[in-house]
Amino acid sequence: MKNRSWVFLAGGLLVALLLAGVVSNYASSHPDGLDSSLLKGCTVDADDTIVGGSCPAQQAREHELGDSPLADYGVRGIRNSFLSTGLSGVLGVLVTFAIGGGGFWLLRRRGDASTRGDNAVDGGDATAAEGATGDAVTAARRTS
Repeated sequence: MKNRSWVFLAGGLLVALLLAGVVSNYASSHPDGLDSSLLKGCTVDADDTIVGGSCPAQQAREHELGDSPLADYGVRGIRNSFLSTGLSGVLGVLVTFAIGGGGFWLLRRRGDASTRGDNAVDGGDATAAEGATGDAVTAARRTS
């Protein structure tokens, strides 16, 4: 990979780490998208507890991975919520980068065939085949 590509990749990773580690702490603790649409039709109190009505949020249950080390946008065992959320974001970015980078590494082009010495792919054997064919034609002409 060219040196300029490494700089671009490192810069993108740095920006992602900063966003995940610092800026994610300033995201709203009361998201309004999916949560509010699931509560339509229900009456909720000040603690966001459903007290009446009928809505899809009533069928919500605890997630199977709710007790995992990175559940609820934090790292279990770290009491400082700012540090816990930031570390969770940084770990998420690093794991995602590692999986994506590993996938690209596995699927990368191995270079063109001429640099590998693989003549079957780039037609390197074509000249040998033409030479053999030409020799056969020349030999056939001599005998006739």
